[in-house]
Amino acid sequence: MLYLNKTDLLKIGMNWNETIDAIEDAVRCLHDGDFAQPIKPYLRYREPVNRIIAMPAFVGGKINLAGIKWIASFPGNIDNGIPRAHAVVVLNKAETGEPVCIISTALLSIIRTSSVSGLMIRHFLKTRPMDNINLAIIGWGPIGQHHFKMATAILGDKLNKISLFDLRGIDKEKIDSPYKDKIVITDSWQDAYKDTDIFITCTVSKAPYIDLPPKPASLQLNCSLRDYNVSILDHTKAIIVDDWEECCREKTDLEMMHLNRGLQEEDTKSIGDVVVNNCMADYPADEVVMFNPMGMAIFDIATSKYYMDKAKELGIGQELE
Repeated sequence: MLYLNKTDLLKIGMNWNETIDAIEDAVRCLHDGDFAQPIKPYLRYREPVNRIIAMPAFVGGKINLAGIKWIASFPGNIDNGIPRAHAVVVLNKAETGEPVCIISTALLSIIRTSSVSGLMIRHFLKTRPMDNINLAIIGWGPIGQHHFKMATAILGDKLNKISLFDLRGIDKEKIDSPYKDKIVITDSWQDAYKDTDIFITCTVSKAPYIDLPPKPASLQLNCSLRDYNVSILDHTKAIIVDDWEECCREKTDLEMMHLNRGLQEEDTKSIGDVVVNNCMADYPADEVVMFNPMGMAIFDIATSKYYMDKAKELGIGQELE
């Protein structure tokens, strides 16, 4: 059984187009029904803001693995110099259930999350090709920083401006990127939000605050799920989810839209509709597109498979009895 940690994943590196391809493979299995993914339970105790989540799944196709991610999220950790998230993934052979790989690092989950966003950007730009893209990311923790790495890697010279905002501040001089000259550190989320073509939330917000109209024809990637006021529905009918049942709970923006504005599953499209049915092409050209991802275990299995295969190819990691 192969064991990989954060150092191993960093040795392998991040080829964002390849990790996005792995997510796309999983989406096609999802669309074909070649998967199993029970609703994930949340373990809470003492402090309700803290949670540990179990995320089991099977993914068929050329991935053909089962497994589970066990991920802890303790937001207060960052005040004590400890990472907010900690995670372990176990992969099992689909045919026998034998464990074949353990990956012990929250980095894998961060790469998965960023790659799902990358898949949405890929398909958004297929239907709405554009240059001189204004990108904005709010929240500059590990997820925000890796979304920056992913987006600059796949958008490259199409980028015009990159607006960044974090309540704790951002030191531009510490950002290592060939696109550093395009970065603007803003004083508010509003400054980052306005005139932005691709807007990504990577915060740990507990309550919605975004109450301004988005730029027409923009892509809103609501990765942190608790940033948008329900008034966003006044500006778009193009609401996309990774999984309605998962998204519409835990006081997410989507659940608030459902409870307060009557949004129903049939009013939304799924990530499978995007990848397989090209549903983005059906929206008017000036429609704002909003993606709400709760996070799917099948994507963790697909990303883990990618890194397991790369590790074996490169001779990275530790074999355990």
